[in-house]
Amino acid sequence: MTALERFLIYVKIHTASSENLERTPTEEREFDLSRVLEKEMKDLGFARVFVDEHAYVYGFLPATPGCEERPCVGFIAHLDTIPDFSGENVKPQLIENYDGGDVRLGDSGRVLTGDVNPRLPKLKGHTLVTTDGTTVLGADDKAGIAAIMTACERILAEGRPHGAIAVCFTPDEEVGHGASLLDLERFGADFAYTVDGGELDEINFETFNAASAKWEISGFNIHPGSAKDRMINASLVAMEINAMLPAGAVPEKTEGYEGFFHLTDMSGTVEKAELCYILRDHDAAGLAEKEKLMRLIEKQINEKYGANTAKLTIREQYRNMAEKLEEHMEIVELAERAIRAIGLEPVRVPIRGGTDGSQLSFRGLLCPNIGTGGYACHGPYEHTTAENLDGAARLVEAIVDLAR
Repeated sequence: MTALERFLIYVKIHTASSENLERTPTEEREFDLSRVLEKEMKDLGFARVFVDEHAYVYGFLPATPGCEERPCVGFIAHLDTIPDFSGENVKPQLIENYDGGDVRLGDSGRVLTGDVNPRLPKLKGHTLVTTDGTTVLGADDKAGIAAIMTACERILAEGRPHGAIAVCFTPDEEVGHGASLLDLERFGADFAYTVDGGELDEINFETFNAASAKWEISGFNIHPGSAKDRMINASLVAMEINAMLPAGAVPEKTEGYEGFFHLTDMSGTVEKAELCYILRDHDAAGLAEKEKLMRLIEKQINEKYGANTAKLTIREQYRNMAEKLEEHMEIVELAERAIRAIGLEPVRVPIRGGTDGSQLSFRGLLCPNIGTGGYACHGPYEHTTAENLDGAARLVEAIVDLAR
């Protein structure tokens, strides 16, 4: 089966995770893909295939004779799609020999254009796979699953010599829980790669350091006719807090290694208001400064309006995995050799986000990320190509071939 054929099966299985649910998986439907993959792995001849109570799928290919001393390489991809745009009833569009122009996405009224997606014209001549404009495609990260499964099938079918290969498909990556319950002992890899998004020539070993920040603002409501010097409008205080943050340090005005404050949600009345932010910085000291600034704002607001007007809760989310991987760059260099082996020149690109590999690297499993050739993730303009899916599978194979 080709990577494209697998991909088209997987994306039609609804696996969107959900925010703010304290369970894993957050949605039982994630098991639907887990069970499909469990059967497929057993049919292909994987050993130690197992689906646990949290929807994690494990499989193992033992080393072939003479290759037992090679390291056990792991490959990880996630089952879920984003919770905030539909992943149900996905109807992929296939355009063979794509001409490089604009693409109408079904009857949705949406159009995939090169103006907004500058990489699109470079896909001319490929078999383009898009959405119909009403859902995500699911290339994030069912492209990674398809690449791993196709690579393993080829390795087995061709009888190629290889070291041990560990595979795990995880739930709830999109809501930040994907690596938390991965059983490292069961997985058994010496090191691993997430196969998740990005160009095929990219290797990612730097992520943001991340925290969340929640503001709870308490106001004082009174009839507006007698409010002078007495009313404290919680919604206006919330606006004041946001105005005290640097206006340019937001996602839409930053790039590369530049960090940001991102207001993700807000609500408010005169009496109560809430602001929810995520804080991001590749540098740990930079994230600490952002947290420090928010603490200073909390102090100043409470001094101005009274104690307990503003309550700030900051929670650490994940750290930059470069902190761990910089001590073991041979893992990154292996991926770079594999990228060259499939005819591309590797590029080191920092991730403006996090991966399952961020948490896993700090749990003791070093885990950079390799690309799948998917684009415009997390929305109706998501797309990939048959050639990129096949290239991602060949990249996984090359890593296995080169691992020594």
